[in-house]
Amino acid sequence: MSLSQSFREVSWAELPNWREDALEEAFIAFQKSAVHALGKPYRTGALGIDFALFSEAYEEARAIDPETQAGARTFFERHFSPHRVIPDSGERGFVTGFYEPEVEASPQKTDRFRYPLFSRPADLVDIDDGNRPAGMDPYLAFGRETAAGIVEYFDRAAIEQGALAGKNLEIAWLEDPVDVFFVHVQGAARLTMTDGRLKRVTYAAKSGHRFSGPGHKLVNLGEISQKDVTMQSIRAWFRENPARIAEILWQNRSFIFFREAPVDDPELGPVAAAKVPLSPGRSIAVDRLLHTFGTPFFIDAPTLTAFDGKPFRRLMIAQDTGSAITGPARGDLFAGSGFAAGEIAGVIRHPADFYALVPKVLLSGVPR
Repeated sequence: MSLSQSFREVSWAELPNWREDALEEAFIAFQKSAVHALGKPYRTGALGIDFALFSEAYEEARAIDPETQAGARTFFERHFSPHRVIPDSGERGFVTGFYEPEVEASPQKTDRFRYPLFSRPADLVDIDDGNRPAGMDPYLAFGRETAAGIVEYFDRAAIEQGALAGKNLEIAWLEDPVDVFFVHVQGAARLTMTDGRLKRVTYAAKSGHRFSGPGHKLVNLGEISQKDVTMQSIRAWFRENPARIAEILWQNRSFIFFREAPVDDPELGPVAAAKVPLSPGRSIAVDRLLHTFGTPFFIDAPTLTAFDGKPFRRLMIAQDTGSAITGPARGDLFAGSGFAAGEIAGVIRHPADFYALVPKVLLSGVPR
């Protein structure tokens, strides 16, 4: 497989802040992918960064003690060459943010805690070309198994109106339906349980329907201007219009199911699509059809200052994906867990330049 024309080789000097970035943090995130890949390889993305060509860098990374390692810059420069990622359209790419919410929850339904998070139903089945019924929307990757065959699964409105009642699928109960929705959007959450436990839930499956965000709906209705759409402004609108929550949220037919997971290291996020815990400020979600998990990306988003008050110019590691993350120069930055991380993630909507670090063994014949 050859490298796509979406990549153009550049020099290390063309990466703003490359020499000032705390690359040791990025190396630790990279090392987690290297350890995971020893047991199960990542799928090679369509743009041609072959997973097999990471083997030398991964082998060296696994042998380094993360507590004492130094020379991260030398490591990356020895194994990789930076390439500007060319967007499908326009001159620059685009980044948003995501995080792991932390919310209070109850193990049982009460007068206060009335909105559930569900585990995966037994009748939810994966769909592929081998079992897809004739005429079913090719987008759907999940369906409902019935005696008459596989049909489209219940959507958000049907489920929230009781389609799964009585099946004992409730993992926990939350106080606010908007909190439930944003846990769905983020795909994971830490739950501070009323009985004193700390529980994590993470993505298990989904109904399969297309995601449609409330921000887009509210802009179309003239309720929020496009330039003001953030997680915070959407939440504020729902607080001011509680009677319209279902009206807006049910227009998003997608529904997420969860599984319980341990909180082994409170400094790290949940285990995501690349099967490693996410590292705050160093993990990025990318289009997994185009890119290969474990690929380092240097992101230059000078107008983004929400992380530390400085222009965002950091090396990130591709360790997650998302249905809204499509295109070669599109990414979702993991901000961490809890309220402060949510305040950062909720306002990230910034143009950015993407630079993929490509294994040097791929360089032969790549246009400059």
